[in-house]
Amino acid sequence: MRFAVLAACCVAAATAPVTARDRDAVPAATPTGPARNCVPITQLRESLVRNDRVIDFRTSGGRDRFYRVTLPQSCPGLGFERRFSYGTSLSQLCAQDIITVLYQTGPMRGASCGLAPFQPVTIARGR
Repeated sequence: MRFAVLAACCVAAATAPVTARDRDAVPAATPTGPARNCVPITQLRESLVRNDRVIDFRTSGGRDRFYRVTLPQSCPGLGFERRFSYGTSLSQLCAQDIITVLYQTGPMRGASCGLAPFQPVTIARGR
């Protein structure tokens, strides 16, 4: 079984404190085609966890290309930790796969949650 960790990185501006509301803000996205059930792992370059339900995956297919996954249910702790792992025996990440929240402190794992289809989108500028 192949395991990987996708971690989102956050940079806070030194002059403006980031509130919980700002932290969980989800930028607007415009669909650019039909949703896909699976995406090759080699195309995924970065994960941007927006909150407990929304993850944007930046792809290697060009500048500013994304897939948005909106989880069917809230995944407790995902929006706060902004890190998760997944396991797959395929070379693809699919809507049926499970992600597990990773805590920054200690070796503890958090909730495990099912993914959803990968919607290709254009993300609005500003985030």
